[in-house]
Amino acid sequence: MSEVKVKVGDTIPQGTFTYIPYTPELENNSACGIPAKLNTDEWKGKKVVLVSVPGAFTPTCHVNHIPPFLEKYDEFKKKGVDVIAVIAANDAFVLSGWARFLGLKDKVLALSDPNARWSAQLGLSQDLSAVDFGTRTKRYALVLDDLKVKYVGVEPERGVTVSGADAILAAL
Repeated sequence: MSEVKVKVGDTIPQGTFTYIPYTPELENNSACGIPAKLNTDEWKGKKVVLVSVPGAFTPTCHVNHIPPFLEKYDEFKKKGVDVIAVIAANDAFVLSGWARFLGLKDKVLALSDPNARWSAQLGLSQDLSAVDFGTRTKRYALVLDDLKVKYVGVEPERGVTVSGADAILAAL
């Protein structure tokens, strides 16, 4: 919806995401979990990979974008990454269901950025009303180190290139 504002060297804006922490009770899909808040201040002193998708269960996000982050989880850890998180404008319950479907468990956090408010502060939201999605996050990835942006990859068009697992691993 706006021009990308975030750049390497910036400190990220403070934000709070909603998510449902993984617990083994969620495995049989008879429990929904209890939403919790995660504040970006919790990332102080940590190396964080944030991956943003326009929507859970959408074709590119579901098949091409997020699974490689789980498949290459150990590679990210070897490069000193403390947290991997996927963010989307979907609500925390949808993201929790998607995370369970993908098998993310406690390896990749699924964080709700309602109405893409946090992403909008970075210039990384988009209006997808034409396809009945409303305001969503753009497809992007950030690498943060102690809340400072070390990498920004915003997809210029459909598909996964600069925000994909391989691009992030190469940048670390």
